Amino acid sequence: MSTSRTSRSTPPRATQGARARARQEVTAAIKDEARRQLAADGAAELSLRAVARELGMVSSALYRYFPSRDDLLTALIVDAYDSLGAAAEAADAAFREVGEEPTPARRWVTVCQAVRGWALEHPQEYALIYGSPVPGYHAPMSTVPAAARVGLLLIGIVREAHEDGGVALPPLTPGVGAEARRLAADLAPDLPPEVAIALVAAWAQMHGLVSFEVFGQFNRLVEDRAAFFAHAATGLARGVGLMR
Repeated sequence: MSTSRTSRSTPPRATQGARARARQEVTAAIKDEARRQLAADGAAELSLRAVARELGMVSSALYRYFPSRDDLLTALIVDAYDSLGAAAEAADAAFREVGEEPTPARRWVTVCQAVRGWALEHPQEYALIYGSPVPGYHAPMSTVPAAARVGLLLIGIVREAHEDGGVALPPLTPGVGAEARRLAADLAPDLPPEVAIALVAAWAQMHGLVSFEVFGQFNRLVEDRAAFFAHAATGLARGVGLMR
């Protein structure tokens, strides 16, 4: 009797697993087609109906996976941020495992180079998260954890250096002290305000460098862009106070 009950209970579990796999496959197909459309037409032109049409689905079926265009955009944005964060974290982990001394400044440059490398390999996804805002779209708070991964990694590098006495306090220009203290309280309460505000500036400058390259602003200007970026990222490391 117990064998019979086990036998009867197996199909529902198997069916549930098959349905979950099928849903995952359809979700992945929807995202892949949406990314194809992003590359062809840009995020502003993304349409659930167009995605459904290309996949041979009726629109009502696609809405069961993503109720709106914004829900699909959010999923793509989170995926892009997570992919970028994973690339940066993997680069840092690999660098720390090599025989050379992984100094904080060199770790910083390694992470910045990983961001650049990912952006060049995924220009449309980089444009989605760091390009022009999509008209009518407002990113929800659910995107924040993925978006923060690279920033938290860079803050962690500086924090470790600060704990080891390896950070020189960057100078503050007059009138910015209150903002520096606010940024420190919000982002890294254990770091000096001088370092916190320098981190935010360096973060913006790093993405400015990457964006200039991805969007073609360095064309006919910078030739050895890898060397140029490494030089600039080293300067950013010094700017946040990393002495070595």
